[in-house]
Amino acid sequence: MTEPTPATSHPAPSPARRRRLVIAASSAAAALVVIGVPAAAFGLTGALGHGPAANAPMSAIKFRPGNAATAAGPGATVKAAAAASPAASYHAYVALAGGYSVAEVDVASDTIIADKISADSPEGVAVTPDGGTVYVAQTGQYSVIAVDASTGTETPIEVGPYPQDVAVSPDGSQVYATVTGGDTGPGGSDVVAVIDTATNIVTKDITVGGGPRQVVFSPDGSWAYVTTETGVTVIDTASGQVARTVPDPAGPQGIAVSPDGKTLYVTNPNAGDLWVVNAATGQVTARVPAGAEPYAVAVSPDGARVYVTDMNSDSVSVISTASLHTVATVAVGRLPGSVAVTPDGSQVWVGNNLTGDISVINPATDTVSATISGGTGTATLLAAPLGIAFTPAS
Repeated sequence: MTEPTPATSHPAPSPARRRRLVIAASSAAAALVVIGVPAAAFGLTGALGHGPAANAPMSAIKFRPGNAATAAGPGATVKAAAAASPAASYHAYVALAGGYSVAEVDVASDTIIADKISADSPEGVAVTPDGGTVYVAQTGQYSVIAVDASTGTETPIEVGPYPQDVAVSPDGSQVYATVTGGDTGPGGSDVVAVIDTATNIVTKDITVGGGPRQVVFSPDGSWAYVTTETGVTVIDTASGQVARTVPDPAGPQGIAVSPDGKTLYVTNPNAGDLWVVNAATGQVTARVPAGAEPYAVAVSPDGARVYVTDMNSDSVSVISTASLHTVATVAVGRLPGSVAVTPDGSQVWVGNNLTGDISVINPATDTVSATISGGTGTATLLAAPLGIAFTPAS
C-alpha cells in the first residue's frame, strides 16, 4: 500500500497534546443545540446571552432543556441537512472536556435532556449495560466519577493522575480506567485501574506501559485492550494479568474491536495509518492508510465498516472491513477527536474538539445529517466532546 500524503491543514499535535486534547480547549465551552433542522422540532427555545462561556465554571448557563437552537451568527445561513436516518430509542452521554460537564442527549430527536453531571475536563464516559450508572473519567483530576443515572448522585473514585478513558465490562461488573498521568517518562503513569462496580472501589492496578490512552473490552469480556505510548497491551480480565503486548512504536491512540471479537482496529496518528490486528495472536495483518492523522476509531454493529477520524483534514474515513479500502470520506468539524456508532447502526456521532460540536453522519448515505452545536455567533465554541457513550432509553 502507498503511504498517505500528509495534509497541511493543521500542525500535528505532540504526543503530550494527544494525551490531553482538552488543553487546547479548556478555556471555554458552549451548550449543545442542533444545526440543520428547525429549533421547534427539538423543543429548544429561548436565547443565550453574551456572558461567560456556557459550561465554564463561572457561567450560569448549563446544558439544559430550553437552551437556544441557533445556526450561526448574523448574516449566516442555516446549514441544510440531509435526510436524517432513523434512530431507535437511545440516550447519549457526551463528555465535554472543555465544558466541565457530561451532557445527556436524546438520540432520536437530538434534544438535550440534562446536564447534571459536573466533572473536571472529562474525556472518557461509559455506561453500565443496565443504564443505571454512568462512569466519567475526570481527566483534570485524579478520579473517576460514578453517577447514579436515576438520582444524579455522584461518587468520586480515586484512581490516579489524569484518567483519560473508561470502559465498562460487558457483564457490568468492572470498570477499567486508563490512568494517563502527566508524562510517559519518570513520574508518569503506566497503569489501568480496575474498579468493582458493586462497591465503586479500586481493586487492582494493572501495569500496562507508559501513558495509557484508550481501553476497550472484547465482546465476551474475556480480554481488555489498552493503547499506550509504545503499543497495545492485552489483558486477561479473569486474572487481571497482562497476556501480551503488541509493539507499536508509532504511538497508537484509538482502538476498537470487531463485533465477533476477532479483530482489533488501532489508529496511529504519527504514522497516518490504521492497524488491523488479529486479536487472538496479536499479529498485525494489515496497515491501512487512513488520512494524515487518524485519531479515533469505531466499528459498525454489523462489522462491515470502520469509521476513523482524521484530525488533520477534519474528516472521517469510512473503511470497508472486507476490502480494507476507504469507500467514503466525510467532511466534519475541526479536529475530530471522538467517534461512536449507535447500537442499531443508524447514526455515527463524531465529536469535533476545536469547533466543540458533534457531526451526525447518516451511514446509509455517508453524509452529515445534522450538527449538534451550541452558543451564538461564529466563534470557536470549545466544548471539546471527547467521549461519547450510548445507552437504551429507559
